[in-house]
Amino acid sequence: MGALWGVIVVLLSLLAWGGQILAWLAPDLAVRLTVLEPEDSVEPTYWADIRGEAPFDFITLWTMVVAGVLLILDQPSWAYFGLVGGGMYVYFAGRGIFTRVAMERRGFRVGAPKNLKLGYLMLGVWGAMGLITIAAAVVALPAV
Repeated sequence: MGALWGVIVVLLSLLAWGGQILAWLAPDLAVRLTVLEPEDSVEPTYWADIRGEAPFDFITLWTMVVAGVLLILDQPSWAYFGLVGGGMYVYFAGRGIFTRVAMERRGFRVGAPKNLKLGYLMLGVWGAMGLITIAAAVVALPAV
């Protein structure tokens, strides 16, 4: 697992964490990069929700980046960051998917169909990454 999974985790988690940083600090750039939908194309409540979520994600999603770096460096402490980071990414992905689905079913505008498909795909990838990392971290933890 080691270094290769660490590289995958770093790259994928930098996409999520970096995207949330852009959504928080540079929303116009995030819209141009299709990380964020234009404000006038989605419901105001949805816009407020994703904009409010971005600073919180900045505070929490870095844990998976650190887990990946520590895994690359073969540091045993990666497992602790992997547990926390994995949990954060499972939550991030689940909340993102379930919120969008619920809002779509109620007729709310939450994004262009093409962007939503990509969003669901990436959220699924991040959620799977979180689950795999949690499982690997549990195995890597010292026996008590």
